[in-house]
Parts: sequence; C-alpha cells; structure tokens
Amino acid sequence: MKSKLLALSKNEEFRTLLKSKKISNKYATIFFGHLKSKNKKKLNISFVTKKKIGNAVKRNRIKRRLRNIMNDACKKISINLNYSYLVIAKSTMLNNEFKKIKETLFFEFKKIK
Repeated sequence: MKSKLLALSKNEEFRTLLKSKKISNKYATIFFGHLKSKNKKKLNISFVTKKKIGNAVKRNRIKRRLRNIMNDACKKISINLNYSYLVIAKSTMLNNEFKKIKETLFFEFKKIK
C-alpha cells in the first residue's frame, strides 16, 4: 500500500508552521497549523532532526522511526488531516525504546483536534 504521508517542500510552509501552535514532550516538538496549498486526502508532515543530535546515521535512524510511527498512527488513530505537521526530534529519541516513543507520540496526536 502506498504511504499517505506527504512531506512539506517550501520554505514558506516551514515558516508558517513554526509560527503556529505547538505541543512538546520529551521526545519531540510538534508544530501544527493550516496551510493554503494542502492536499486534504494526505497527511502533510515533515520530520526534522538537528545536527546537534549526531551524525547522519543517527539522524536518519530517528527520521525512519518517526515515519514508521506516523504510518502506524494513520492506520490506528484518527489524525486531523486538515492540519499540516512539523515534527522536530529531540536527542532523547536516540536512547529510548521505540514502544515508549510511539505511545507518547500517539497520545500527543490524539490531543490535537
């Protein structure tokens, strides 16, 4: 099955989301808001990891984990597709269990309505 995730591409989109609402936890910060040029049938989401976290291998591992979590979230919980999301990972994601991270992020995405 083809993924329903669609990445943000324009600098303007990132800037508008960074000025909008946010939710933080110990694993990630989630910015969410409405974008004008958005496909309503797909989940518009991007994952960002800072260079402070580590080398490219570690950063890509975090992004793979986040993509996997969001693919599961699309299937298991109802995510508001009217919003666009920007997930900025924190360094605590590297050392913790996948299951704990998944539960925490599921809880955060359920809060966004």
